[in-house]
Amino acid sequence: MAVKLRLRRMGRKKRPFYRIVAADARSPRDGRFIEEIGYYNPLTDPLTLEVNEERALYWLQQGAIPTDTVKSLLRRKGVILKFDLMRQGIAEEKIVEEMKKWELLQLERRKREEARRLQQQKEAQAQSKAEEAEAQEATESETAEAVAETSPAEPAESQSEDQTEAVAEDQTSSAQSSEAEAEKKES
Repeated sequence: MAVKLRLRRMGRKKRPFYRIVAADARSPRDGRFIEEIGYYNPLTDPLTLEVNEERALYWLQQGAIPTDTVKSLLRRKGVILKFDLMRQGIAEEKIVEEMKKWELLQLERRKREEARRLQQQKEAQAQSKAEEAEAQEATESETAEAVAETSPAEPAESQSEDQTEAVAEDQTSSAQSSEAEAEKKES
C-alpha cells in the first residue's frame, strides 16, 4: 500500500484549515486516512503549523511520500532536515547539534523578516504622509490661484462700475438736455 503524507482540507467555505495526514494514495483528499500527524492554518498571521515530529519521521522512514506542500511545511519545521541527517547515518548527538544550529538560523531569519516588515510599514507611513502633504499643498495652491484670479477681477468690476456710472451720467445729462429742448419747443 502506497502511503502519502498530505493535507486534508477542513473548515468552512473560504476559511480553510488543513490537517496533515498519512493516507493511502488511492483514497480521496478528504476521505479515509491512516493517521493524523499535525495541522496547518494558513489564515493566521503568521501561519499556524503544528507537527508531531516523531510520527512524521516514522512515516517518512516507512516510505511515505510527502506531497510538495506537506514537504515544504515539514521543511519549515525541520523534520525533513532531521530525516535527511538520520538517513545519512549521523550520530544522534550530531543531529541534535545540527538541529540547534538550524533553529538559531530560523530565529535570525524571523528577526530579519520582522525588521523588514517594520521597515516597510514605516516607509508606507512616510509615503502616505508625503502624499497627504502634497495633496494639502495642491489644495492650498488651488485656493491661492482662485484668490489671485478673483483679485484682478475686482478692479475690473470697479472699472465696470465706473463705466456704468459714466453711462448713467451720460444718460441723465442727455435726458436733461432733451427735457430742456422740449421746454424750448413748448415756449
